[in-house]
Amino acid sequence: MNKPIMHDPTFLAQKAAPATKADAAVITDLLDTLNANADRCVGMAANMIGVNKRIIVCQIGPLAVPLVNPVITKKSGAFTTEEGCLSLSGQRRTQRYKNITVQYADQNFLSHTQEFSGWVAQIIQHEVDHCNGILI
Repeated sequence: MNKPIMHDPTFLAQKAAPATKADAAVITDLLDTLNANADRCVGMAANMIGVNKRIIVCQIGPLAVPLVNPVITKKSGAFTTEEGCLSLSGQRRTQRYKNITVQYADQNFLSHTQEFSGWVAQIIQHEVDHCNGILI
């Protein structure tokens, strides 16, 4: 279900709780909401739809991919960039990394470790920041 976007910085600044299989419907809601905002959004965290769980979805090419309980375990190639966010107005400067390694579960709660680079790595870092209560 397409959900409204959360704009409350106090809520968004909270660290998200780990997701469990009981949170599976949140993945569907995130995918639906990302799809509904595809013209202005390439990633979304559960707290952006008012659910304080460690679930993100990222547009990877033509696919929207959920990452459950994502943790960045390795990063390299620091750079400074500007990003926007559906939950916040304007653009803000932030530091990102060109290459990252992420441990996460898929929507079937199977564990994965995967390397990401470039634009996809930047999207994932932004959404993992949301899970950690970090607002750019």
